[in-house]
Amino acid sequence: MKILIIDDEKSIRLALKDILDDEGYEVDLAEDGKSGLEKAVAGKYDIIFCDIKMPGMDGMETLEKMVAEGVESAIVMISGHGDIDTAVKCIKAGAYDFVSKPLDLNRILITVKNATDHTDVVKENKALKKKIASSSVQEIVGNSKAIQLIKDMIDRVAPTDARVLVTGANGTGKELVARWLHEKSNRCKMPFIEVNCAAIPSELIESELFGHEKGSFTSAIKQHKGKFEQADGGTLFLDEVGDMSLSAQAKVLRVLQENKLTRVGSDKDINVNVRVIAATNKNIPEEIEKGNFREDLYHRLSVIVIRVPALSERKEDIPLLTEYFIDQISKESGMGPRAINKDALEELKKHSWTGNIRELRNVVERLMILGGNPITKADVVAFASPMFR
Repeated sequence: MKILIIDDEKSIRLALKDILDDEGYEVDLAEDGKSGLEKAVAGKYDIIFCDIKMPGMDGMETLEKMVAEGVESAIVMISGHGDIDTAVKCIKAGAYDFVSKPLDLNRILITVKNATDHTDVVKENKALKKKIASSSVQEIVGNSKAIQLIKDMIDRVAPTDARVLVTGANGTGKELVARWLHEKSNRCKMPFIEVNCAAIPSELIESELFGHEKGSFTSAIKQHKGKFEQADGGTLFLDEVGDMSLSAQAKVLRVLQENKLTRVGSDKDINVNVRVIAATNKNIPEEIEKGNFREDLYHRLSVIVIRVPALSERKEDIPLLTEYFIDQISKESGMGPRAINKDALEELKKHSWTGNIRELRNVVERLMILGGNPITKADVVAFASPMFR
């Protein structure tokens, strides 16, 4: 933990340094605003104590310049005039806290502890934002004709607002197709909101999609915006849409027709601008014949239909996918990179892969944990067998 103390009074600097040294902190000193600013910008301090009244560049100017320079330390201002107006002015200018002279030992230590917690949260948030910013949508891996057709379709359809129905078995990558349709659209900077229609109980699906007003049902303790409102301006992905109740289907149809919705427990219309992409592993025409799916909704959703092939239909992509997963799992888990023999890749191509891409990834991870380096055909025979699935 590094702390910088900026104060023109030598006695204050040394007294504060003694307190913090005794607590095991690493402390630097600056005798005026100019040198303090230089140290704050050049060094990585967790906390900076800065006096307000100093000759030359005073504390407020120093604070403002530190904030302007992007100093991320928790800045605690010190003043011999501990009035509310000064404290408020400091906080508004970007200070974390404000302490008055004469300095109180317990107050200083509590301030340092709280500032430390604040700094930790800021660092975690920064790391998370960096991770989110650096993590792009996962690549659609494959050179097979089927995958090239899907990539070409995405490029052609994404810039439009046409509704898309993505079909295919579980684990084939339907969600990935939906994400790329959003990523390459004009809505890419707006929300991508996903709803797994199969995972939400039928009695809650309408509230989840359209929202509800406070008191509209027993557990509705506050107003809730539904997924359609959350996706306003962006894309709503209705995964497993074939499992949606007929009642919810009717309301979805209305939103698609009129671009407006009504929350549960309300009679007020809310306008929404949402592109809907749906996905299903079911044969919707068959579900229509059985009375489980509305035909008019099907036609609304299926302006464009993209079928994602099963892995068994694109086995030529298995070597590329396997190497991609090895690299991805190595980075995510910290495991060292693995080589894989050519005959091991050929052995993988012999499997039926009923679980599709998802199953292949699981098998690759298992081979990296249990197999050798390089991964051999014998490893594949031993650890990719049905008994391990």
